[in-house]
Parts: sequence; structure tokens; C-alpha cells
Amino acid sequence: MILSFHPNIVAHKNILCAGRLPNDEDRAAVSQARAVILSQGCSETLYGMCRKHCTYVFPNYDARFDFPGKLGQARLFQKFSAPFPQTYAFDTVSAYHDHEGQRSHKPVLGFPCVFKFDWGGEGEGVFLLKSNDDLKPVLQKTHVSEQSGQKGFLLQEYVPCGGRSLRVVIIGDQLYSYWRRQQDSSHFLTNLKAGAVIDPESDPEMQEAGKAAVKGFCSKCGINLAGFDLLFSENENKAKPLFLEINYFFGRRGLGGSFKYYELVDQAVKSWLKGIGLSL
Repeated sequence: MILSFHPNIVAHKNILCAGRLPNDEDRAAVSQARAVILSQGCSETLYGMCRKHCTYVFPNYDARFDFPGKLGQARLFQKFSAPFPQTYAFDTVSAYHDHEGQRSHKPVLGFPCVFKFDWGGEGEGVFLLKSNDDLKPVLQKTHVSEQSGQKGFLLQEYVPCGGRSLRVVIIGDQLYSYWRRQQDSSHFLTNLKAGAVIDPESDPEMQEAGKAAVKGFCSKCGINLAGFDLLFSENENKAKPLFLEINYFFGRRGLGGSFKYYELVDQAVKSWLKGIGLSL
């Protein structure tokens, strides 16, 4: 029996678990299943239960929950030797000051550098720091956030990328790529919310290099549903892709919209099932 918790994928048995915790009936169904299909937004509780009671689970979200947030992703990149910008991770502002050994506002990387909260998406909580005047208010804002329980931030090397980043999406065993490009190449943020446009055509060789890097990384850590953001330094000839971020929730415009995305996921699930000797 193949069990699906995905609202758009019909299997031998379907269960909706959105907005609630899994119960004993769900656990019993998972225990009887030969394979389980989960939605992109499944909870850690549901995922953990499925991994415990069923051998085959799609998607593989081990890395998502074992290495949460941007701090976790930095550790994941380091663990599997993925190239990424020089990064310093701090759980608190106090930890940052302790690392510096003094109470002065001075970044470990020098200026310019990039500040990232551990949480957030679409460029929110990401700041380009050009001087102490930029760093001080961000640290103050971070300290306030810590009082509400939101902790953790990164200071990261600034990589000049000509106002564009490469999005590589892995869905099952297939990879798709496109640039997110600003008209003004000096623009810092390259996400669509910040005004970037989708460019699937430019520099196909670099796109292939990015997909190859993501494929190799995912073969090590098991990720099979995510959007990766990569950078290429414009200061280097034949620059190699640098891993910037993993998005387990990602926009679908660059893939052709939601309908196309669900079509690709459906194809990926069928291919995955075939690979383990099952079918719907």
C-alpha cells in the first residue's frame, strides 16, 4: 500500500494532515505502508513519524529538519564540503561580542559584508553592511528579536555577483535552473520580490555547472525537493558556483507556475516509486 499525505497526489490511501498533529490512526496507516508521499509543507512531527515507521518516504527532508535555518544550512554546506561564502554563525549578539573579544562594533569579515537573520525568506532579514553605521542598528534589532525568542544570525562574505543569482531546483532526480537578474547589476538583492526578473537563457555553461554542483551535493545529503540559490563571483574568470541558501519553500514562476510544478512533482514521485519497485 502506498500512502499519500499530499493533497494533489492520489495513492492507494490518502490522508490530510494539514493544520493538525498526526494521530494514532495516521501512525497505524504509515506502519502499514510500503511508501509514503508527503507534501512540501509537512510538519517535522509528521515527517519524523513517517521516517520512523516506513522505509521509503518522499521527499527526503532529513537535512531540512536536522540542519534547520540559515545557521543549520551553513553547517550542512561545511559538512559536505560544498563551496560557500566565508561565513560566521552566531547564536546571540553576546556570542558575537565574545568572539570579537571586545564590545566594539566591528564585523569579523570587514566591510562590505552581509548580515542574515537565521529565519526569513524572499530577502527579508538580509542586509548589506557597508560600514559601522550599518552594523550597529542591525545588532540592536537582533538584540530586540532575541527577547522574543528569535535568535541566531550569520555574517557572510560579500560576493559581487553582477546583480544576479542562479536558482537550481531539484525535484526528484531532475534539476531545473534559471537566473534571477536585476536590471541594475549593482543591486544587492536578486530575488523576484526585490524586482529581479527570470532569465532562463543566459550563460548555459554556468547553469550546467550550477546544476552539477547541486546534483553532487544532493547525492551526499539526500535532498530531492528544494530550491538552491547559487552565486558566481564576477571578480573571477570561470568562477565556480557558491552555495548561498536552500529553500524548501520556493517560488514556482521560474518553473512555469504552480500547475507545472505539481506536474513535475507528480512525475518525480512516479519515477521515485519505480526506482524502489513500486507504482500507483
